[in-house]
Amino acid sequence: MARTRLTPERESELYAAVLDLLREVGYDALTMDAVAARTHSSKATLYRQWGSKPELVVKALRHDKPGDLADIDTGSLRGDFHAALGRTDDCQMQKSSALMRGLMQAVHDNPDLYQALRELLIEPEITGLDSLLRRAVDRGELRPDNPALKYVPHMLVGAFTARQLVEDRTVDHAFLTDYVDSVILPALGV
Repeated sequence: MARTRLTPERESELYAAVLDLLREVGYDALTMDAVAARTHSSKATLYRQWGSKPELVVKALRHDKPGDLADIDTGSLRGDFHAALGRTDDCQMQKSSALMRGLMQAVHDNPDLYQALRELLIEPEITGLDSLLRRAVDRGELRPDNPALKYVPHMLVGAFTARQLVEDRTVDHAFLTDYVDSVILPALGV
């Protein structure tokens, strides 16, 4: 079935509405009917464009991302991490963290959501992070056999989830910058 082409503006409006609904009701209570009503669309259009609720939700999240990590190249790993953090303001970071925490709970009961998250969001982010780290190895900043390299994605996800659990506070630039400088870079030998 051929997809109807939406304008970039209309697509952005739809994604913003999906994320707003997701924040309001959570993944499980989010329905295609609610998205259709909020966006003045038909359910048929939503299914034709995105195929499923998990794909729509994850593509909305992906659309909300500030760019590809692989595109960042400041000439140093520390600079690359700081540039990546600088792409999002504290308010957006808090909103994204809250959404991801809610989705992490939802993936346990929704294998289709987990699959869409893996394919459309997590794997591209890991690929971009790998490119960033590979350039640091090529520049001689990192040893290629550093055992911490394979745990960088885990450390980054941990920063987002652990701060809420440990301190009952959301992440912000100051925390993440300090975390990168105090935890990630030293673990990598930088």
